[in-house]
Amino acid sequence: MTKIVVIGGGPAGLMAAEVISRAGLAVHLYDAMPSVGRKFLLAGKGGLNLTHSEPYPAFVTRYGSRRDNLSSFLDAFGPDDLRAWAAELGVDTFVGTSGRVFPSEMKAAPLLRAWLRRLRAAGVVFHVGQRWLGWNGDGTLCFATRNDEVRVEAAATVLALGGGSWPKLGSDGGWVSLLAARGVTIAPLRPANCGFDVGWTEHFRSRFEGQPVKPAIIRLRDDASCDYTQYGEFVITATGVEGSLIYALSAPIRNTIEATGIALVHLDLAPDWTEERLVSRLSQPRGKRSLAKHLQQAVNLEGVKAGLLWEFVERDVFDDPRRLAAAIKGLPVSLIAPRPLAEAISTAGGVPFAEMDEHLMLRQLPGVFCAGEMLDWEAPTGGYLLTASFATGRAAGLGALAWLQTH
Repeated sequence: MTKIVVIGGGPAGLMAAEVISRAGLAVHLYDAMPSVGRKFLLAGKGGLNLTHSEPYPAFVTRYGSRRDNLSSFLDAFGPDDLRAWAAELGVDTFVGTSGRVFPSEMKAAPLLRAWLRRLRAAGVVFHVGQRWLGWNGDGTLCFATRNDEVRVEAAATVLALGGGSWPKLGSDGGWVSLLAARGVTIAPLRPANCGFDVGWTEHFRSRFEGQPVKPAIIRLRDDASCDYTQYGEFVITATGVEGSLIYALSAPIRNTIEATGIALVHLDLAPDWTEERLVSRLSQPRGKRSLAKHLQQAVNLEGVKAGLLWEFVERDVFDDPRRLAAAIKGLPVSLIAPRPLAEAISTAGGVPFAEMDEHLMLRQLPGVFCAGEMLDWEAPTGGYLLTASFATGRAAGLGALAWLQTH
């Protein structure tokens, strides 16, 4: 029987294996970790965000400059298809207040267990603890086990090896050099959906590390003079900031730092107040109250938000209600570097779409297909990452089947 090899046991690889096995072909899936789906399980630890319920025309815009590259795959397997697929596995989903879609049990493990049972029943054979080393001189695939090396012949191969974030869970980017050695151009892997360094004073860090800032608005004008505005919350870290509000703009922030060396953002610490209202309240006599007490009682600004003002605003500004109100509505904060790739939620960069045909087959390596996060795309959190991983895994599986029909 014709054997197809899938390398990588995340959502993209598992979906490719499902598509191919349904066609009646033998599928052998290899993964370097002791079990498959480890990053998938971690993503679902606090509630698996499978996809998003927003209208599809808005949904596809979340992929930015890669929208056109991904649209055909998402058209064929989009958010509604993903929810229907989960229902086939016996996993009901619901739409949260934010529009994000979750399994009713809010966990990844039940879905993964049901999926693996179905794959095994379809004949998929799993080989775990086997790290891909590339190709031997005769074109066979080479895998390192604990005690030996294994050579495997494949009629077609699907690579779904992830990006470079969370290397402890298997996505370590080790495949980059293997493909580059075969003439495949790779866009450098970069952190996406990541935190950024600020460089706090020790006084601020020691008092506010780990505290959330909510609600707030972040504004950024990037190096191309494009304006971005986002409402939400973020968290103070030992080195800077992270959290959903930061992740939402992580791509333009990162790109601006790469282009200019720094990204200057402005924080609105009182999004529900107008500047004039702040001026009016701050102008009230404070009598014997301390300035901190005045900020708290006049405009409800205290704790970490007040700490941010003290961190970045000159002392004389606090004596001028209008200048202080302007600082509260647009506090300038310089972000100086993204956190390391290993700490990021996801990865930008990877295999450019120009290196593949419309079926995600590598032009330099006929019969070898790529899927998931190892492709050169990125998206914000909110279900967009998983949806595109499923969709490209499905597309790569179908591509392998189509290729085998003519070869």
